Amino acid sequence: MFNTQKLNAGRNRRYYVDICLLGVPLLSMAYFYYGLRPVLMGGFAIILGNLCDRLVCWLRHREYRDDDWSSESFALLIAMLMPASCDWYVLTVAVLAGVLIGKEAFGGYGKYPFHPAAVGYVVAAVSWPDQVFRYPTPGTILPLGKISNLPLSGGISNMLKNGAMPNTGMLDMLLGNYAGPMGTTAVLVLLACAVFLLVRRDISLYAPAAFLVTCGMVALLYPREAVLEGAAVAQTLAGRFHLAAYELVSGAVPFGALFLATEPYTMPRRHRGGQALYGILLGLMTTAFRYYGVYDTGICFAVLTVDSVSQWLDRLTEWIYLRLQTIPKKGGRANAQ
Repeated sequence: MFNTQKLNAGRNRRYYVDICLLGVPLLSMAYFYYGLRPVLMGGFAIILGNLCDRLVCWLRHREYRDDDWSSESFALLIAMLMPASCDWYVLTVAVLAGVLIGKEAFGGYGKYPFHPAAVGYVVAAVSWPDQVFRYPTPGTILPLGKISNLPLSGGISNMLKNGAMPNTGMLDMLLGNYAGPMGTTAVLVLLACAVFLLVRRDISLYAPAAFLVTCGMVALLYPREAVLEGAAVAQTLAGRFHLAAYELVSGAVPFGALFLATEPYTMPRRHRGGQALYGILLGLMTTAFRYYGVYDTGICFAVLTVDSVSQWLDRLTEWIYLRLQTIPKKGGRANAQ
């Protein structure tokens, strides 16, 4: 048992290092679309997360562990969820909230009940929605300092929320050539990152796959496009699939499936069934926030909501597995006789 826990702890520490490494291709795509500013924002977030970790270790008289990259990975995820145009003070507050409140306030590494990156993002989103949900047009080289008089738009998620069909080509969507959070739009790069994490056995597919399937099914059955609402499914099947594809690749949904739904210390850990149920609930809550919430991007709000019942899901699936084991197998008594 001890060896298993030690192995899992070492694997989880490697997971956070890999998250930081995967920031390189994602920020490279952001550099291609916006210039040097996203790269500096990602580097600044990592340094600030590291400084927060060192500060807490000093205040608590705790030894600093240089193999713990969780604070740096949370800070980087927060940066990639932000627009490339957001002010530096917004990113600073988001990282401080994510690391100091989301992680350290609950006891530090492995003891947080909510995903720290989601905590930091939600604090910034509620405090400065105009900064967090307005995006520059790809191809605009942004200045490094304060940005003013720059045209910003609500992005694909805002169009879907208003019941309109986006006119962005699917290839542009896959390459990230549309307005959105700077590290979440390049779907093909995110797929490559997913393959990397799976090969390294950093993540499992149960929670993210259940999350994506749930989001896709809700988009198919309850489309937000005005022409498709209320129409028969059979008559509008092609349009529903087209709209569902936009729903799945926008709003940081692939990013959330890969980096937020797979956090080893906030998702159910005992059984795969609990992880799948976690993904289903996360998909339902994400679509609920996107459909009926105030903000266009609802993944982080959904993560905080479902994380609050994650341990209950663990206990529920444990109880179900134990009950199934106590059910005698058919023909077992006859074989015993």
